[in-house]
Amino acid sequence: MSELLAQALYSGLLQGGSYALLALGLALVFGTTRVINLAHGELVLLAAYVAHTAETALGLAPPLAIPLALLVVCPAAAGVHALVSRIGADREINSLIATFGLGVVLTNLMLLLWHADARSTGSSWLQEAVVLGPLYSMRGELLFGAASLLLLGALWWWLARSWHGRALRAVAADRDAAALMGVDPGRAELAAFLLAGALAAVAGVALYSYGVVQPALGGALTVKAFVITVLAGVGSIPGVLLGAMLLGVAEALTVTLASSALQELAGMALFLLVLLFLPNGLLGATGRRG
Repeated sequence: MSELLAQALYSGLLQGGSYALLALGLALVFGTTRVINLAHGELVLLAAYVAHTAETALGLAPPLAIPLALLVVCPAAAGVHALVSRIGADREINSLIATFGLGVVLTNLMLLLWHADARSTGSSWLQEAVVLGPLYSMRGELLFGAASLLLLGALWWWLARSWHGRALRAVAADRDAAALMGVDPGRAELAAFLLAGALAAVAGVALYSYGVVQPALGGALTVKAFVITVLAGVGSIPGVLLGAMLLGVAEALTVTLASSALQELAGMALFLLVLLFLPNGLLGATGRRG
């Protein structure tokens, strides 16, 4: 029983790393522009399909398809920004409607191009089991789990230490005051969307490397990313990692100790508990003070 629980915790932590990579782009845009991009999951899925095409048509291993995914997803993210930036009144609610509609368009576009068949990588190297004592995982999970931690650390450093990161935080705190100090709010928000697109591209390639993708998955990915963003608290990059890890472990323990049918219910229960007792998120207040 102890080995089973250890495996569940290990799998949950790895899954949490994947969830953090998935949510990082949405959390960045939401924390800096106060826009919830409901097309984020579709951007992640688009990158997964680019990786699939690169593997089947060009013979590239999924990790090597990341540059191609960046070339496709980053312009798409810039297009989302162009759509959102044209919204004047009631930006928050109208951006929800606009990005939801864009997500539907992207879903149907992917359905048209790649059809409704489920896709997964044919790379035996990524799917090969890695044994660490009594614990098992796929090599792809370990690879992109490490990538998730590196990207989280790099993004946190960029936001906290670089001039452009501080400018983006200034726009998030007070758009008009930032403009008076010489920061172009439009360019800062475009940088946030482009960076979120790059993160979505990596997340999509990771998803394809150890999972199964199909066109209807985009909405579920957006919901998962939004749940983690709320768990983290607005503006908290470390909170994204903590919330993702908690969600991954909660789902893994539920599958192991109860039933896989209750996996999503466990995540929603954790989400509601955090909203009830910590309405600012796990690290939301700390993130704003920082």
